[in-house]
Amino acid sequence: MSKYKCKNITITGLPGTGSTTLLNCLKEQLKFHGWTGFSGGEFMRKYAVEKGLYDDRKKIHHDASAYDEDFDHKIDMGIREKLQEEESWIIESWLSGFMAQGLDGVLKILVTCNEDAVRVDRIMNRDGVTVAEAKRHISHRYDTNLAKWARIYGHLWQKWVVEQGPAKENDPIDFWRPDLYDVVIDTFSNNKKQVLKIALDAIKKK
Repeated sequence: MSKYKCKNITITGLPGTGSTTLLNCLKEQLKFHGWTGFSGGEFMRKYAVEKGLYDDRKKIHHDASAYDEDFDHKIDMGIREKLQEEESWIIESWLSGFMAQGLDGVLKILVTCNEDAVRVDRIMNRDGVTVAEAKRHISHRYDTNLAKWARIYGHLWQKWVVEQGPAKENDPIDFWRPDLYDVVIDTFSNNKKQVLKIALDAIKKK
């Protein structure tokens, strides 16, 4: 019998929260048990560079405006299909948790950081940018991506979230509402080792 409560895992987090770090930790912990990790952001970045949509000499990460809506839709629906039909995937992306709404056997993890200054510091260290650049980056990517995805997936928000009860008709679209997730982990209050333990405790059967 499986020692895990779920057949697939999604990890969702905004820039600087530590979602990619958790993905890498889980990949290392579960690699000998047949699990495979996938970073949506890393995949999209490589695609953007290959297609000339993004200059990889830039240190700061790009936003979703680099792609047309059909491409976003194809990738995101591909994630949902993979979560429905396959097993032992750990998929990390901004929307992987939203794309798993209503699917059985998927543990949806939301990674947060309750101190904005820490997020800014992480972006500075990751991308080698100034405080002002990191702050602009966080704000711009969030606003740009949310506006695009709300336009593309507004009908799915209505179907998966509003009609199912978590959100009301007049609530703003927020793909990172904590109540859409099974586990919420704050990387400000918990260190790297503690974050991994919380995730593993949620994944493994007691």
